[in-house]
Amino acid sequence: MMPDNVKRAIAVDAACSGNPGPMEYRGVLIPDGRLLFHFGPIQGTNNIGEFLAIVHALALQWKHGTALPIYSDSRTAQAWLRKRKSGTKLERNEATAQALDLVVRAEQWLNTHDFSHIPVLKWDTDNWGEIPADFGRK
Repeated sequence: MMPDNVKRAIAVDAACSGNPGPMEYRGVLIPDGRLLFHFGPIQGTNNIGEFLAIVHALALQWKHGTALPIYSDSRTAQAWLRKRKSGTKLERNEATAQALDLVVRAEQWLNTHDFSHIPVLKWDTDNWGEIPADFGRK
């Protein structure tokens, strides 16, 4: 059950069938679950999708001048965010080029914009259940 102190926020999540495989991500508004964005599927990995989802939510809020907390259940994506650099080992080929180009673009955005006023927080799946943006494919 989601904690009472989470009143309004954005939840992001990714799904990937295989590794690599068809990957997509989305962001939804908490508490009503309204879809804010959805991207994919493209060939990628779950970690790439989780990272891109966070950056997408940051860029969307930066563009609109909002600063809602962003929740992600991915420790890896949040670590990449802190470094402003992905740690993906995905091999570049014709199928993965689009995802890797988006990763480069996301890294460039992170390194040229101040998003320090937007909290990016870890979703506590064990205590709160699946993140509201979950694709429900587990």
